[in-house]
Amino acid sequence: MPFHVLLEGMGTGPQIPAHLTRISISLITTSTDLTNKVVKGKVVQKGPLVSLAPDNFILKTVIQEEDSELNASSQNLSINVVLFGELAKNFSQGVNQEDMVVAAGFTMSKSPTVRKDNLHPFNLLLSGDDACIYVFRPKPPPDDRSLLANRRSSTLSAEVSRKTKVPKYTYVRLGDLTAGSVVNVYGVVVFFKQPFKSRGTDSCSILKITDQSNQNITCSIFCEKLEDHPKIFQIGDIVRMHRVKAQFFKDSISLVNTFGFSVVTFDGTVGGAMEPRTSSRSFHFNQEDRQTVEELRSWASSQALFPTVSAAIHLSAVQPKSYFDLNCQLLAKAPIDSTCILLRVWDGTRCPHTLLKVNVEPNVTEGPSSFSKEKENIIANVFVYDNHLDCARKLKLGSFLRIYNLRANPGHSNVPGLTSSHSVDHLAFHLHGGTSYGRGIQVLPEDSLDVQELKRVLEAFPHDDMNEPFDLNDSALLEVWSTPPELLERGDSPDMPLMTLSELKQCELSRVHHVRAQLRSYEPRRLHQALKLYCSKCTSMQEIPDEELVAGIFSEASSDYEPCNAPPWALLSAFLTDSPVSPDRALTLLLPRQLMSDVKTKGLIFLMGTTLEETYRLAASYQNIVPVRSSGREITLLDLSAPFLFRGRKRHYGCKQCSETVLRDPSAEGVKVIDEKVVAEVLGVQLLQCVLLMKLELQDATDTLEVFLWTHAESFFGVSAEDAAANQEAQNSIRQTMESLCPPGGSMDQHPWLDLFLTAYQTKDDVGQNQTCYQICQTTLIKPPPQNRTPTPPEPPPPPSPGSEITSAG
Repeated sequence: MPFHVLLEGMGTGPQIPAHLTRISISLITTSTDLTNKVVKGKVVQKGPLVSLAPDNFILKTVIQEEDSELNASSQNLSINVVLFGELAKNFSQGVNQEDMVVAAGFTMSKSPTVRKDNLHPFNLLLSGDDACIYVFRPKPPPDDRSLLANRRSSTLSAEVSRKTKVPKYTYVRLGDLTAGSVVNVYGVVVFFKQPFKSRGTDSCSILKITDQSNQNITCSIFCEKLEDHPKIFQIGDIVRMHRVKAQFFKDSISLVNTFGFSVVTFDGTVGGAMEPRTSSRSFHFNQEDRQTVEELRSWASSQALFPTVSAAIHLSAVQPKSYFDLNCQLLAKAPIDSTCILLRVWDGTRCPHTLLKVNVEPNVTEGPSSFSKEKENIIANVFVYDNHLDCARKLKLGSFLRIYNLRANPGHSNVPGLTSSHSVDHLAFHLHGGTSYGRGIQVLPEDSLDVQELKRVLEAFPHDDMNEPFDLNDSALLEVWSTPPELLERGDSPDMPLMTLSELKQCELSRVHHVRAQLRSYEPRRLHQALKLYCSKCTSMQEIPDEELVAGIFSEASSDYEPCNAPPWALLSAFLTDSPVSPDRALTLLLPRQLMSDVKTKGLIFLMGTTLEETYRLAASYQNIVPVRSSGREITLLDLSAPFLFRGRKRHYGCKQCSETVLRDPSAEGVKVIDEKVVAEVLGVQLLQCVLLMKLELQDATDTLEVFLWTHAESFFGVSAEDAAANQEAQNSIRQTMESLCPPGGSMDQHPWLDLFLTAYQTKDDVGQNQTCYQICQTTLIKPPPQNRTPTPPEPPPPPSPGSEITSAG
């Protein structure tokens, strides 16, 4: 399993063999011949290294094809890659996120998570001697002294090597340009166009500059990389260009970049920061340059070339059918279709006109899919088209943007995917294709005056954190959770007194208390993150294994198949598959003899050589399926990171720490029904229990309190965790319950009041200090029956006794 590092620009060392040809990720299908094919992409996700056994590893990563030369119209440019063995270990140690890699010698299998992650429908599997990874690295600098020479000094003085002489640059006034000369110039920007794709491989940006000679000179800049273009934010910015060529074009002098071109841009505001905008790692800037910039700033201000206020306007000043520039912060984005991307932005002000609302599926939205009601009212939806799509895709959430030449268009007719139910008076914002009037998007630097002003406005907006959606870090919930005592002491009185949350915090531990409160927030918002696996023996709790990891374990087991001996208590039957993905793959079926004699052949089978997807399909026909593999001509269970038992749509896992697995005769005397407990006991597996674990924040008039819902979660929801893991209807029931108790985007007035029983218990944190935790117990949620008329509000009911069902008021 070779692993090679290739240095860019170096002709020596490992190289990709010439007989290998690249194939686009989007062209990989069941009919594709993968012989001598490679795929190339950037690592956009890198999972952890998982040890299946000593010296046996598995790792999952996602690579994304960046260039579109092979298939520009495709949507499937990202794919899951699963690596096995030593190659997985080398990849974990030698590859970083954002690295460019080439994979060779791979096979493929269907992705079981294609509907979940929206990636390519197949996974690439790299295992065996033919699998290989090449990772590209930039050529290292010659030595540490060269690195030091490229660092920018804090005073922006000359950045040159200590052993070389500082270069002396001369600059030509724009009125003194002569055709054919290569010069260095300074100028004030009076017009600019954002970079756009030229007919060749470069992007082109156009700007007009002037100086004290009062000559307006057009500059055409051709660069392959966008970051090498001038970073111009507004008219009045000052540019310094080295090595540009003067030439006649349409009877006037113009400038075009030549070999060795470099550009630095400065804010043109008088008294503004002298912070350069450039992609160059090293540039020359001394006191004379500083003086030149200051002189141009003063001159431009006196000539009214620089706007006295920002060219951008606030959303509060936008008028229908107008074009304007907008400074804003990016909150979320989502693709509408192949021609349009939606950007959700805000600037802290409210547009006086009703804005168009757009409903986008949460699974395609990057960032929060919804916000508090107050914040939603001031968020603008910007539709980005055509040549601006690439820029929009690369924008990072939270970035501060300037969007140039944005169109405020009343109506919905030009918005993809919207119906006539939207009012024609609603205002939509469009960034159309083209570069006229500087149309485009720029990311503003954090230290710019516009960003500082924008931050002041946004910070003044009242944050409503309890309604803000968030993505929970799974490990964070487990870190603060501790196993509560198994036996909780009840209160002695049948009529337990009602107490406030502040009073509860002063009460003794290990007793049940009655409170009335509202649900302020809860974690996690995504139900699958609330499902955990709990071991009653070692009291450990873990995440349900990732589907890709489980699929990889099955794929590795099926690819490592070797003939094996059947145990004396089973009959072995082997046959070949006709799968187009992996033809002639061997499948092995083991049937316990005793169960065959008892006419229970579908009661329990052992299956070897199947993929995870195939096991799912077979589970619909057999009551119990135990997946196994061959090892040293013997049959063993799979690694317990995978389910050890499939029962219909349900999967059962075992604890690695507490299990002592063994493959033996499952025919237990006197057992009428073979269930997961019977199978686990026979195989020496400590069965893990599927549980629901949530953290809730309660609030009343006196205080707030974080509590856990775990031991009594199933009785609270009226749904078992096992059903929630396998049944969509059960999942919907829990989600609807939580949305009724904590309405998304609603104020606290809309949150119903709940009567709850809580218990307090003490645990130790990571540093051994005592901490008090609270848990909901003995509480069942009962939704009030629907009423045909509005009833007279009843008197508050007396506090219920412990263990009785609690009705949520409201």
